[in-house]
Amino acid sequence: MARTTASACSGAKPAVLSLSTNSRVSKVTVAMIVPKCRKNPNPAVDKSELGKQHRPACPTAKSDLTEYALRQRSTSASRIAVFAATSGHSGVDRILVNLIEQWTAWGFGVDLLQVRGHGPRLAKIPDGLRCIDLGCRHVNSALPALVRYLRRERPAALLADKDRVNRIAILARWLAASRTRLLVRLGTTVSVNLASRGRVERWLQRASIRYLYRLADAVLVPSLGVASDLVEQLGVARARIQVAQSPIVSARLEQLSREPIEHPWLAVDAPPVILGVGELGARKDFATLIRAFALVRAERPCRLLILGRGRQRERLLALASELGVAEAVDLPGFVANPYPYMRRAAVFALSSRWEGLGIVLVEALACGTPAVSTDCPSGPREILEPCCPESLAPVGDHQALARVISATLAHPPTPALLRERAQAFSVEASADAYLAALGLSAELAPSPLKPRQSDHC
Repeated sequence: MARTTASACSGAKPAVLSLSTNSRVSKVTVAMIVPKCRKNPNPAVDKSELGKQHRPACPTAKSDLTEYALRQRSTSASRIAVFAATSGHSGVDRILVNLIEQWTAWGFGVDLLQVRGHGPRLAKIPDGLRCIDLGCRHVNSALPALVRYLRRERPAALLADKDRVNRIAILARWLAASRTRLLVRLGTTVSVNLASRGRVERWLQRASIRYLYRLADAVLVPSLGVASDLVEQLGVARARIQVAQSPIVSARLEQLSREPIEHPWLAVDAPPVILGVGELGARKDFATLIRAFALVRAERPCRLLILGRGRQRERLLALASELGVAEAVDLPGFVANPYPYMRRAAVFALSSRWEGLGIVLVEALACGTPAVSTDCPSGPREILEPCCPESLAPVGDHQALARVISATLAHPPTPALLRERAQAFSVEASADAYLAALGLSAELAPSPLKPRQSDHC
């Protein structure tokens, strides 16, 4: 059963949304019932209070007739559904949380469709947000509940994020015969990401993006580099792709950056700290950053702090020990609020092999901290070139990365310049761009609702 829950979603008791499991969608349903409905040449006319609209005549059970009638109603003009299954501590989580909070502040109703054990999660739940448990722990298992949700709730628009989630959203809308506008988002450079995957997974994702994504209304990406990759490497028509800056910079980020922290390396008189943030995995390539740091430390006193967790933690610590810099490298794990660390760091460094944008670069600039990066596909060049064009190094080149870190430590750009560049990624501007891509406008929203604090979502 999928439903909203009072403990998770609001301070007051919400209406319960029950998506019963009696009408599970199976492969037989897809193959047999749906084609028959579409081929029926004599649609019945519903003259009830639902309006004079056509609907297929093939369903005969009372419950089926009700569902077919419900899906023919006009959509809710100011309700947006967000369907994602994130780690709970990634850049995508921060993007989706920022969008949800801004949309509800403008008065839109938002439904966050949740897969158990996955994010995004909100610490404070604003009015207008419903957290809907789809009753499953895996994305693929969410298909029946998502079909029922679309039939019963009829949101104006649905935003899905990441390929596996996107596939289920596309299939669910097709099965539900829904009028909801569907936007699928890809936040990384897909062709580079697929290079490290198995043959079957590469084939499946390429096929879904090339053929299945045609059933969505648009594909949303965070950078021009990702858009070009989809066109050149996966054959997606450029007209179907929309580029929208990610919602990153807000007044709350500034407030969070001023919170106290107790790490001794960030004291006022301590040696400069080089900061990295991200999952300790192959994509972030922190091994290159540690090698670069060892070269920088040979020239001047400094320390390296990397926030995040992942499978490569022990391997990275072993590398630091091998290079003789273990006493100056700290990997404290995941930190919910990295912004005070960014504000106090001397340099922020991104050593990724590939990205979709590079959210942490924008966050560091917003904190007034100089940032350097590998010139990976895609995003870092688009972010840094307008303000710090000499802050880029080739992917995997630790010597070049060491040079740009040393140069930035010696001659840092002014914080005002960095903060000005970060404003291009403001939450309000981005949330408005996402609305436009979803076919909506802030003018359609009811009057803004007063925020309300409650339990975690």
